[in-house]
Amino acid sequence: MKPIKNRITKLLGIDFPIIQAPMGWIARSKLASAVSNSGGLGIIETSSGELKKIKEEIKIMRSLTDKPFGVNIAQAFVKDPDIVKFIIDQGIKFVTTSAGDPARYCEELKLAGLKVFHVVPTLKAALKAVEAGVDGLVVEGFEGGGFKNPKGVSTMVLLPLVCSKVNVPVIAAGGFIDGRTMLAAFSMGAEGIQMGTRMVSSKESPVHKNWKEAIIQADDQDTVILNRFSSPALRALRTDKTERLEKDDTINAMTEFKDIQDLYFKGKMESSIALTGQVAGRIEEEESVQTIINKTMKEFYDCLEKLKKLS
Repeated sequence: MKPIKNRITKLLGIDFPIIQAPMGWIARSKLASAVSNSGGLGIIETSSGELKKIKEEIKIMRSLTDKPFGVNIAQAFVKDPDIVKFIIDQGIKFVTTSAGDPARYCEELKLAGLKVFHVVPTLKAALKAVEAGVDGLVVEGFEGGGFKNPKGVSTMVLLPLVCSKVNVPVIAAGGFIDGRTMLAAFSMGAEGIQMGTRMVSSKESPVHKNWKEAIIQADDQDTVILNRFSSPALRALRTDKTERLEKDDTINAMTEFKDIQDLYFKGKMESSIALTGQVAGRIEEEESVQTIINKTMKEFYDCLEKLKKLS
């Protein structure tokens, strides 16, 4: 498959501008290495807060791939004051920062030679990140799974808006699953896409088959927004638990994550909250990461050729 040459692929040293989302406990060496080995960019998470384990995962990652990969710093969940030194000491060259002030770590990371992208859910946040000096943005629409701005904006509105106001390269997140959605992102100004829920359902994802099967069986209405009037809001898979939480605004959903590993790795779907994007409604089977990326790129080029014939 012909590599794409743009600012994202040149900056990150990858063939295809497909980045895997930094999902807590999930975005570790098994999944991330599969993404990097397939020509995209695997990301190792830190939102679990298990930095000792993350250090081991980075070491394992280097035994599984010689391709580029990155690390995410989820500021709201990483309490170690030496997180930047930790990242630098691991020899990481690319970092995404999220859930916090883009200026907090940007300068120190860049001085150490790292490339820094910040995750943003609004135009205001995007402009603040650019002012802080980031190398690029991950622009995340409200469709995506996980932690959200309660006043979130859909990808179709947010992505072209941000791209019209900034000059840094943009990775689009929230609703991306295949080549046609990737081409749509490019038409709105992005130069890469991030996949989260699609990677959760992949063969290399470490989550229990019950969660993968729930994604495959989900329809387009099978996610809910929790903490709609709080922060952070959450987009999650519809279950009995999340339906109750959706209707009861007296309970902060963040208190319901204590048994998260029982859900993730034991398949107890009511024990916690399965953070999942709306794109679950389009996922029909469990596939390998290699297959997902190959099919995405083939469809991207096929759709591009069809559009060229219209002119």
